[in-house]
Amino acid sequence: MLEEGQRGERRNDVNGVAPVYDRIGIGYATGRQPEPRWMRQIECAIGDGLRVLDVGAGTGSYEPTDRTVVAVEPSRTMIEQRTQASAPVVQAVAQNLPFADGQFNVALAILTVHHWADVDAGIAELRRVSRRQVVLTYDPTLHAQFWLCDYIPEIAHFELGRAPSVERLASLLESEDIRTLRVPADMRDGVLVANWQRPQAYLNPAVRACCSGLAQLDQHAVDTGIRQLRTDIADGTWDRRYGHLTAQTDYDGGYRLIIAE
Repeated sequence: MLEEGQRGERRNDVNGVAPVYDRIGIGYATGRQPEPRWMRQIECAIGDGLRVLDVGAGTGSYEPTDRTVVAVEPSRTMIEQRTQASAPVVQAVAQNLPFADGQFNVALAILTVHHWADVDAGIAELRRVSRRQVVLTYDPTLHAQFWLCDYIPEIAHFELGRAPSVERLASLLESEDIRTLRVPADMRDGVLVANWQRPQAYLNPAVRACCSGLAQLDQHAVDTGIRQLRTDIADGTWDRRYGHLTAQTDYDGGYRLIIAE
């Protein structure tokens, strides 16, 4: 049980974090569908753990359905997009989890760490409440090299400034088990790099809205870059510069799965 003072402190934490999620999280339930090949890797990493905590769960797209799952999510907008079949959810933040030491077999953090106000504290909390930690993150350096940054360079600056390095997270987790999750050409989850082979997708505002790296930028800069991308697609410039990507079946966008015990 939480003491009364702790409840108030936790609510203050949520109120400080949730507005960002509330603004950028609209439409995630449709635009951020789970990628089956990634889901298989996550389920493999979960192993035989029966009690799972999903921190920064969002709409719950990567929660296993054959385990006992509890979700943690600070944003009311995201919580309201969860289906009735989703796991029960607690409105809280990663750095202040309202659970006992070792309460879960596994703690998940799927594409959420870059949003945390205190990464060190959040990782420490994952380790406190679980025996195993499974963290899906991305290498901000590789994100900054994605071709879309040639049109919207602000993406690179933003990602390099907000996302912790894979090496830092692995060190905090005391893990050497780092696995690459490549982005397939038919990627279902609308992450930033999902449409690496489909440039026309980024012309769709709904697609851009589901990428926090775009949704949190100055929209004038985004609109300027998208206008140039539209022109380059139409006149063949994009194909001349990046058409070699169409020969690939997948792409390394920097996504990494870190597993710790």
